[in-house]
Amino acid sequence: PEARDEPDLGALLIGLADENPDLDVRVLIWRSALAICATQDFFPHRARGRFAGTRVKFRLDDTVPFGACHHQKIIVVDDQVAFCGSADIAADRWDTPAHLDRDARRRLPGGLGRPPRHEVMALVEGSIAQRLGEIARERWRLSEDPRPVAAPPWPGNRDLWPEDLKPDLTDVPCGAALTSPGWRGRPCAHEVAALTARAIAEARERIYLENQYFASPIVAEALARRLAESDGPQIVLVSTEHSVSYFDRLTMDRARSAQIWRLQAADVFGRFRAYAPATVGGQAIIVHAKVMIVDDRLARIGSANINNRSGGFDSECDLALEPGDEAGREAVTRLMDRLAGHWVARPAADFARARALHGGLIGALDSYGPGRLRPLARHRLGPLGELIATFHIGDPMGPEDSWQALRRRERLYSQVRAQAAQTGA
Repeated sequence: PEARDEPDLGALLIGLADENPDLDVRVLIWRSALAICATQDFFPHRARGRFAGTRVKFRLDDTVPFGACHHQKIIVVDDQVAFCGSADIAADRWDTPAHLDRDARRRLPGGLGRPPRHEVMALVEGSIAQRLGEIARERWRLSEDPRPVAAPPWPGNRDLWPEDLKPDLTDVPCGAALTSPGWRGRPCAHEVAALTARAIAEARERIYLENQYFASPIVAEALARRLAESDGPQIVLVSTEHSVSYFDRLTMDRARSAQIWRLQAADVFGRFRAYAPATVGGQAIIVHAKVMIVDDRLARIGSANINNRSGGFDSECDLALEPGDEAGREAVTRLMDRLAGHWVARPAADFARARALHGGLIGALDSYGPGRLRPLARHRLGPLGELIATFHIGDPMGPEDSWQALRRRERLYSQVRAQAAQTGA
């Protein structure tokens, strides 16, 4: 998208609420831990001060287990249209698919430039927008506001879809997969993890992944089993070369090296590639997207990372689209071609022709040379790295093991063994 000279989102919401007293505007943001909040220049707390005394209802959500994150990224308008994906409401998330080395528009309000960034959001309407509205209202209720939040009245036949935006898919089945930790008697939801496992198991030709992290041994083992099959799918992972924060470099990057090593060892048929994108000038592009596309049958866009936390500790929401007709399946394939093609500076149609000519997704990427994609190298782990990767420090599966690394390791590998037994591996 192009940057426009419009007020920032906070000013826009305050103005809309002032203009229409009947408009119910709510903003729910995770109350991050102090160490994380400091790296964000205390943004959540400053935002609370900005909305104080306005008609906008603002809450900092700390009703998650200690150390967990309210990680859903959802915007809902009148239950008619809704956004869901990877992008937080923050000034440093904006970029274009060109990911230029220098872009004067990619800056903070104070003028400081920001690095290139890759985000993916889905805009939806219809029943799935209503479902996201229900999820948002339930999350507000769980934030310990005792007042009920009513669904908006049906606004009639108003069409809220942007006039200048053509939908990629229409009349396609779409659902929401959630992660919610079981905590304080609340029910847990492990739909994200279940969807991931099923999608990997049922893939036929290809699995395309864009994700900030790749630290889950459960996902890595599921992919490794598919790589060991003589006729299994091609698997492509696009992730950030190095995490932005020191904590994530210490924890997630080290765990990722172990998972990359596992897949490279399993890749006896040459069907796995892991890439870290960079600009033309060599600057690392921050991959914050959370995308999974399986064959032409599943497109998934949301907030969940490929780590342990997103399967049972943090709150997550992913959209899953499963078209049942040929037109829908072609649209899913075009989405993959558009995403993969933009890394090698090719439009979707050109990338599709390269796939047909060179034997699939990996053949097409290899045919273009490195482009903006560099091999995502695994790094040799020292004693500290081995310890972190073995016990997945900082990456719990749920409240049960959040402060018990030994229990976490046993839970993880018992699940890996159980999955292997189910598949006969």
